[in-house]
Formats: sequence, C-alpha cells, structure tokens
Amino acid sequence: MLVLGVDPGASATGYGMVARSDGVLRAVEYGSIITTPSDPFPSRLQQIFSRLAELIRCYQPEWAAIESLIFAKNVQSAFKLGQARGVAILAAAQSGLAIAEYTPLQVKSAVTGYGAAGKRQVQQMVESLLGLEEPLCSSDAADALAVAICHHHSAKLLHLTKGRGR
Repeated sequence: MLVLGVDPGASATGYGMVARSDGVLRAVEYGSIITTPSDPFPSRLQQIFSRLAELIRCYQPEWAAIESLIFAKNVQSAFKLGQARGVAILAAAQSGLAIAEYTPLQVKSAVTGYGAAGKRQVQQMVESLLGLEEPLCSSDAADALAVAICHHHSAKLLHLTKGRGR
C-alpha cells in the first residue's frame, strides 16, 4: 500500500510517500512545496495543488492522509492553513484517492507513542521507522511522512480489528 502524507501549510506544504511491503515501511518520495510569500495567495494555492496533483499522477498512491487543523496562532493563519488543506484534499479527491485525516495528536501518538512529542522527537522516529540513512532536512517533510506512517498504522489496526465486533 502506498500512502501520500500531507502536512499542509501556506508557506511550506510537506509531502511524503510511504509504502509498506512485507510489513516494512519505506519512504518512496518526500519533500516540501515552498511558496513565495510575496506571490498572490491564489497563485500559491495553485502551486500546492499542481505539485500534489503531479505527485499523485506520478506515484499513484491508494490513499492520501492529511493532517487536520487543530489551532493556529491567529485567524489569518488559520484561514490560510485551511485553504492549503482544502487544495490538498481537492487534489486527492480529483484523483480518486481515498482520504483520511489525522490530528497532530494522533500522528505524534502513532509515530512516537506520545501525543505531546516535540518536532525533533517526531523527526527522529520517522527517520528510524523508515530506516533513512540521512537525516531529514525539512520538518515539513518529516511531518508529512509521519502522517503517512500514522495512516499505515491505523489501516493495519483497522484490518486487524475488522470483523471482531468493533
């Protein structure tokens, strides 16, 4: 199963493709979509949408796992983040992907076992779980990979509990 994880943001949207084969998770592709703050906001959203759509066409994942918005420091940031999430969801939906959304607490718990883990802890666990030889340079990519890992763990749990009256 190949999952596209997305950590949406207006300035930087992280993405990470994680595959599971024979019970082993591996990173297929990851990075950040960086937009220029001086560009008009609709153009920035178009850049995010276009790059995600291109990644989906190229790698053909079965799922898109997207981090949900819990809070933002100010209303403007929340609106921009919500719009970035919206174009990520639209790119996945238009491509026919199944979509799952996870809170930051769910992602941190799935990856580190601790819902209040810091960014560095999450990044180190992502590197360890995926067996990456080089440290991740982007926290946005690390977060996106963590979202994809969270979905893999959740999907496995759902599969294991399916048919047990739950």
